[in-house]
Amino acid sequence: MTKTARSSRASARVIPLRKGTTLEMVRLACPDTAQAQRISESFGLAILDSDGIRDMHERLIVETVDALKDGLSERAMQIHLQRIVGAYVGSAHGAGQFYTRAVTEARDATAKLANDSRDEDLDGPVGFDSQAQRKREFAADMGAQAHALRMAAEGAVAAYEQVIGEAWRPFERQVEHAGETVTKKAAAAQMAAFE
Repeated sequence: MTKTARSSRASARVIPLRKGTTLEMVRLACPDTAQAQRISESFGLAILDSDGIRDMHERLIVETVDALKDGLSERAMQIHLQRIVGAYVGSAHGAGQFYTRAVTEARDATAKLANDSRDEDLDGPVGFDSQAQRKREFAADMGAQAHALRMAAEGAVAAYEQVIGEAWRPFERQVEHAGETVTKKAAAAQMAAFE
C-alpha cells in the first residue's frame, strides 16, 4: 500500500470565541422610550423617566471611578469597568429576552381568544380577567422593566466611554471544549503519529 502525498500545511488551531452581549442586542430586545411610553399609557403603568434613569447610572459609574481612581491603575480600572458595564448590559439583555417571550405568549393567547370555536380560551367569570388579559398585563410589566434596565445599561456604557476614552465592547472569551478530555487529546496525538 502506498502512502499518498499529503500537503504540508501548518496546523493552525482556530480558537472560537464566545460572543458577549452587545448594547445593540439590548436595543433590539428591549423597548425604546417611545414604545415604553405607549405600553405605560395603554396599561395604566407609571411612565418612566428614561433620561433620568440613564443619566443617574452614568453619574453612578463616573462617581465610582472617582472614588476608586487612587486605588486602581488605569488598566485595573478598565477591567473593573468592563465587568460592571458587562453586568448592566447582560441584565438588560436577559430582561429583553424575557419580555420578548412574554409578548409572544400574550399574542398567542389573544389570538386564541379571537377564535370563537375554542371554549377553553373564553373569558373567565364576570369580575375576573381572562388568561389572555393577564398575559398582556404581564408582558406590559416586563416591557417596563426591560426598558428601565436598557436605560441603565445605556448610561453605564456612556460612562465607560467617558471615563476610558473608547467605546465599550463586550469581553469575548475562548470557548471551552467541555467534551475534550485528556484521553481524547492523547488518542488524537497517538493517531497523528500514524500519519
